[in-house]
Amino acid sequence: MIDTLKHWLDLLLHADTSLQMLVTNYQGWTYLILFTIIFCETGLVVTPFLPGDSLLFAAGVIASSLGVLNIYALLGLIFIAAFAGDNSNYFIGNYIGPKIFNLKLRFIRKDYLERTHAFYEKHGGKTIIIARFIPIIRTFAPFVAGVGSMTYRRFLSFSILGNLLWINSFLWAGYLLGNNEFVKKHFTQVTFGIIFVSLLPPIYGAIRSRSKR
Repeated sequence: MIDTLKHWLDLLLHADTSLQMLVTNYQGWTYLILFTIIFCETGLVVTPFLPGDSLLFAAGVIASSLGVLNIYALLGLIFIAAFAGDNSNYFIGNYIGPKIFNLKLRFIRKDYLERTHAFYEKHGGKTIIIARFIPIIRTFAPFVAGVGSMTYRRFLSFSILGNLLWINSFLWAGYLLGNNEFVKKHFTQVTFGIIFVSLLPPIYGAIRSRSKR
């Protein structure tokens, strides 16, 4: 039982590098596994460590090279997973946020909530879209939007746009490069490269913010 749990945990945490094995062993069930990972990575604030960018890229590569996964089925399924995760996270934040501030804790003040709301009403659209391309941040952005009471209609439009850009970018990148000999020979290195590139925006932002101060 413990070995089985460890096996599945390892698959979930490293699905981007073990996706080919998943496809070989589970065939059509791989779609459900991918759906679950993307939903959890996007919709649960406790699982920001699950693979996202690299997993989409790897799925695109396998759809192109092995032909077991259908690229259009992946586009539709993963969009539903990411969209459902975004919305779950938003409503959880929207429900929990006011209750936390009503506790009147010393380090959590209502004016923080008001500032967050004002920020998301002014800059929330681009924040939701940009956060889609940044690991970990994309898990928390919808939750914070809900806590900050960003209007749902506004959140919804940017959530749809952000998900479409994110999913299409990484899936098609993997699909179009899937038959490239370099990608085939250095698949693991390329997926890690995708993770590194995804981390560049927040690193740049942090350095720029620090230099300004």
